[in-house]
Amino acid sequence: MAAGGELDAFDAGRCADGYALGLAVGRRFAEVIRSRMRQDLVLREQLLPFASTAEAQPLLAALQSANRERYPRYWDELVGTADGSGVPLLHVILVNFRKEVLPFIPKDPKEGGDRAREEEVEEEEADDDCSDVLIVSDSTAIAAHNEDGNVALLGHTYLVRATLPDGVSFTAYTYAGELPSCAFGFNTNGVAFTLNAVPPVNDEIVAGAIALNFVSRDLLEAKNLEDAMHRVCSPFVSVGHNYNLMDIRGRRIVNVETASGNRFAVREAGALPFFHANMYRHLQVKQVQDENSMSREKRAAQCPVDSKETALSLLGDTADEKYPICMTGDSQSAQHFFSCVLMSIGCCIMN
Repeated sequence: MAAGGELDAFDAGRCADGYALGLAVGRRFAEVIRSRMRQDLVLREQLLPFASTAEAQPLLAALQSANRERYPRYWDELVGTADGSGVPLLHVILVNFRKEVLPFIPKDPKEGGDRAREEEVEEEEADDDCSDVLIVSDSTAIAAHNEDGNVALLGHTYLVRATLPDGVSFTAYTYAGELPSCAFGFNTNGVAFTLNAVPPVNDEIVAGAIALNFVSRDLLEAKNLEDAMHRVCSPFVSVGHNYNLMDIRGRRIVNVETASGNRFAVREAGALPFFHANMYRHLQVKQVQDENSMSREKRAAQCPVDSKETALSLLGDTADEKYPICMTGDSQSAQHFFSCVLMSIGCCIMN
């Protein structure tokens, strides 16, 4: 998102290969990507220091090998993004493997440390506050999503549109320096999706397996709903995720929860509104009991949804001062960021 509050968009056109696409995006958003890398406290104070240790080397090597082997074009895209933006490849790798690396960083609080600084880093790390509401009835089909990312993403997001060699085009909301899209996107095959993080406990996480950013990038090329479900359910992922998959032409929406060990569960949306925050709802996984998500789910159950207007009203709800469905952050700038994202892309309507 640009400094003035408008979301910057870039049409990369038809790209011959993954590297060409990444290079074009990297060049177009070089300043934004470099700014994100400079200001991202999690990258600077956790990921980079850990990456310099001997303990991190086997983990990073395994992640690179697994994802490069399964998704060679997307790996080339990642390399192109680094080359185009002039950002060190390691930095781009780390922000794309963020969720697969952070659980393995030793927690070693030091006495006499800067507690205020530690809390600031923890606040940026805890960025899983998105919410979705899904409904499919005879009269309406809605998938509404609010992208409540952390304040560090303010000014560091953009839209990427690209046409693949086979003629299929996709549009993806993208975090600076990351593969499109770990948030939401759609393509000309009539497939659309939104995502919600679902943090499990650490012993549910597999080291060095497939990364979420590569799975969601793969979704942008799905041919249909069944193909989309295959793309999210088949990889042996390191960390699980929640996918809200839409078949625009067939008026179907499915909620897919995945976990390590090739586990997944599918729930089709119906006339009864289905709300999803950042905890597993139908896949049995040991998970962090997130008071934030539980509060949002409780509030959502009190709000009827039967139209675009009521869906957007729910996702903009701030009735719970501590854990509002639409998180407002600690500053007016953060509040402006979240509100603009909600109004601009919060809802996909299928007639």
